[in-house]
Amino acid sequence: MDKLITNCRLISPDLEISKASIAIKGKYIEKIYSAGEQLPKSDKVYDANGKMAVPGFIDIHFHGNSGFDFIDGTLEAAETIAKWKLNEGVTTMVPATLTAPEEGITKCLQAIADYQKKTTYSKVAGMHLEGPYINPTCLGAMNPKFVRKPDIEEVKRLNKIVKVLKVTFATEVEGGLKFIKDLSAMGIASSCGHSAATYEEFYEAKKAGLKHLTHFCNQMTKLHHREIGLVGAGLLDNDILTEVICDKVHLCVEMIQLIFKVRNVEKIVLITDASAAAWLKDGNFQIGGLDVKVENGEARLVSNGALAGSTIKYYDTLKNVYEITGLPLSQLIKTTSYNQAKSLGIEKVGEIKQGYFADIAILDDKFCPKAVFVNGELHEY
Repeated sequence: MDKLITNCRLISPDLEISKASIAIKGKYIEKIYSAGEQLPKSDKVYDANGKMAVPGFIDIHFHGNSGFDFIDGTLEAAETIAKWKLNEGVTTMVPATLTAPEEGITKCLQAIADYQKKTTYSKVAGMHLEGPYINPTCLGAMNPKFVRKPDIEEVKRLNKIVKVLKVTFATEVEGGLKFIKDLSAMGIASSCGHSAATYEEFYEAKKAGLKHLTHFCNQMTKLHHREIGLVGAGLLDNDILTEVICDKVHLCVEMIQLIFKVRNVEKIVLITDASAAAWLKDGNFQIGGLDVKVENGEARLVSNGALAGSTIKYYDTLKNVYEITGLPLSQLIKTTSYNQAKSLGIEKVGEIKQGYFADIAILDDKFCPKAVFVNGELHEY
């Protein structure tokens, strides 16, 4: 079925067009029209009434929502999470696992593989293994019982179930540099996180092929004037991709300002790191077998008060960054899908462009999605 989005404020990387129209044929964007151009006939017309049309968001780091976590390992969990994630404007997901036994991670991936066969909401491009190969001194909300050394054979087994796109681990642990090279040989992006690495250890990891820093500033070595650590590396280095949780809890407003001031916007990725508590009211939950309390939207471990993921919705990360930085949306929009797609090799997404998948979010002036197109299929809210 041919579709036409009319009267939208089209915002794509390095591009903004007022009163634009977007022709969709099947799963793909067929053509973009400027104001005044003759529009084609279409089976269905969606009038955006001046709202923003942006590339569908890609969240490459989150664990769940609405009371479910991917590690639950059920089709119900995967499908429910995908449904609510689509409500956030996320058209492509890269679900994250937790530090857990291999059998638990395997069950998680098998459920996601089952969801991929029927995909009714957000698409799954592949998996993000967060842990279990982390530094036990930088656990965050990870369960210490399941921390172990890097194991490329385990990754290979998991990769046969669902394609693994990214692995977060502590690069300074025994075997870390070889693990980076092994991941690179498989086409998997390595990301340093839950790590106590020094700047020198970061530099060696980068030479080995390190690509990302996971939830930048959180659970990593802090900036010090005699040892700049991983936070200093993320501010100084021009190549590494920094993933940031812009909920104004994991990072204060001033830190967000600093990151966007000193870093090229094409080297920043917005993530949510959302937990099962997202889309729910405050209360008590469990994450990876650990007790978590959510109060005023902040999720923290009951045992020590450590942050346990976020509850932010993806569109609010973009809203926050826009309000904090004031940068043009045609630049900021790179951080919501374009950079993710380039880094992880997810093809034909991240831009509103002829020949790309018709993955488009229609946002109101508060950045809240009012409609989302996935592979050309319309979901209205």
